Amino acid sequence: MSRAPVLLDMPGQIDTARLTLRPPRAGDGAAVMEAVCDSLVALRQWPANLPWAVPEPTLESFETFCRRAEAQFVLREDFTFLIRHRTEDRLVGACGLHRFDWLARRFEIGYWGHTPSLGHGYLSEAVSAIRDLALHTLHARRLEIVTNARNLRSRALAERCGFVLEHLRPQNTPEHGGDAGEAAVYVRIA
Repeated sequence: MSRAPVLLDMPGQIDTARLTLRPPRAGDGAAVMEAVCDSLVALRQWPANLPWAVPEPTLESFETFCRRAEAQFVLREDFTFLIRHRTEDRLVGACGLHRFDWLARRFEIGYWGHTPSLGHGYLSEAVSAIRDLALHTLHARRLEIVTNARNLRSRALAERCGFVLEHLRPQNTPEHGGDAGEAAVYVRIA
């Protein structure tokens, strides 16, 4: 990369057919906390992939997350987007680009969904928008989605969004009971 990442022009909002994706900002903590609390049972099934869902939620921790995510977005250190339904103006999840390698143009896509909003294709729509942003705006050469190998719903989403299973590997963090399990690594090559 010839330019410093902080000089990259990034959209402050992405609109899809049904959704608006935008970075978190000050004041979003309460809405994020509410959606996470509605989804804790599902999110806590995958502590190796979603370690932030394990501690008891507090408004302060979610507001801190939102403000840090906004700063990281501006600094081009991490790209978290809240996913909001356009007509109902409600939070349906979050997704983003994480763990960059700017020289190799490699990015990892992460996501989670508000449990009552699952099953409507919102996450697939959002992940597809993030994938396209990475490929066309950031000129990504390699995109990855890493999920627990037993998380069949997440694996199906990766496949619906055009990612191909590259390999299984041991998880980096143990799941419940100390068993690390396996991670499924999905890729999309430009």
